[in-house]
Amino acid sequence: MFALCDCNNFFVSCERVFRPDLEGKPVVVLSGNDGCVVSRSNEAKALGIPMGAPLYQIRSIVDQAGVVCFSSNFSLYGDLSDRVMSILRQHTMRFEQYSIDEGFITIDHIPAAEQKTYCERIVRAIKQGVGVPVSMGIAPTKTLAKVASKYAKKFKGYHGVCVIRTDEQRVKALHDFEIGDVWGIGRKAKAKLLSAGITTALQFAERPAAFAQNLLHKPGLLTWQELHGQDVIDITQLPMKQSITTSRTFAHALTEQSVLEEQIANFCAHCARQLRTQHSACQQLLVYAHTSSFRSDITQHYLNEIVTLPVATANTPELVNYALAALRRAYRPGALYKKAGVVLLKIIPDSAVVPDLFDTKDREKDSRLQRVLDHIDDRHGKRAILLGAQLPSDAEVYKTEHKSPLYTTDLRDIITVKAQ
Repeated sequence: MFALCDCNNFFVSCERVFRPDLEGKPVVVLSGNDGCVVSRSNEAKALGIPMGAPLYQIRSIVDQAGVVCFSSNFSLYGDLSDRVMSILRQHTMRFEQYSIDEGFITIDHIPAAEQKTYCERIVRAIKQGVGVPVSMGIAPTKTLAKVASKYAKKFKGYHGVCVIRTDEQRVKALHDFEIGDVWGIGRKAKAKLLSAGITTALQFAERPAAFAQNLLHKPGLLTWQELHGQDVIDITQLPMKQSITTSRTFAHALTEQSVLEEQIANFCAHCARQLRTQHSACQQLLVYAHTSSFRSDITQHYLNEIVTLPVATANTPELVNYALAALRRAYRPGALYKKAGVVLLKIIPDSAVVPDLFDTKDREKDSRLQRVLDHIDDRHGKRAILLGAQLPSDAEVYKTEHKSPLYTTDLRDIITVKAQ
């Protein structure tokens, strides 16, 4: 049996850990440059604030209802996520983290009659130890566990844990579960299913297996099997991304080359870490930056450089060097760059990297060093060690008017308690 632990309204919950006065009040967390809503409290949802809504479009609701807004604080969220996952690891022989706020554990070592109680203790331990509320779903497959966790989050009567064990429970759970909310059913798959008259998970599960495979191919068949209680999805074997992108729109246009280089280096390092996470390497990278197309008073410039690597790699220093060289070739002094990004292309498994006869790099040594650096980052927090090109400048690149302190990752922001 699997148990999925899902943090409730995670970014908002992280902000509330150090702001208990915000319990019961509408709270939203905004994306980069304070652009769009990326996390909402239940109270904010009740006000009709949709996910992804631009802040300027909901400004009237924010002002009238006293909605508290936060800029994204990923250092805080990442640290609290690590603490949640650490508690989960203590309760299982097998743990798989799926995202920053979700992780699967196996609980076969616990008798079936005690599994719900066992997970309720985990829910309480995480709330007491970290301060973040979580919900858990128990089921024989990961997809059904995701379904169960959504019911646990929605209905307080489950006390944070919902179980789908019997076929009767499975059918009941799938009966009113919207097809677009099923794990593995993306936007395109949802459109196909809706066109076929399928609106719920049960309607999909009641169709023949051949229907699922013909309409949605192998991924659809795997989802269909999981909804029938067959454990067939291993998240460590999900298809790797064929391209990896990190990009940002800046609060103010960047003109200094050194500041733009810092951003490109950070984007590239972030992409490289994702490459290594999925055990892959890239053979090509794209660096781009452009001015604002909405401004007619400036000279437009579109920087777009593709680099083909002699040997596919996931090594951060090597990729950053290629990215910065490409940027320097095409950079135009005086241009007002409003957005920039890095895209890694031609991604292959790291086991399929073909060496070059004339390659002069000691790649085995570089790989060992990279593993050590990743281990330090994992243990002491992301960005514990940076390349020189990543060192932050004094320039204000992103708009973060509502950012909370770095309570857990910066001694300067450690919370102060006054005794009376």
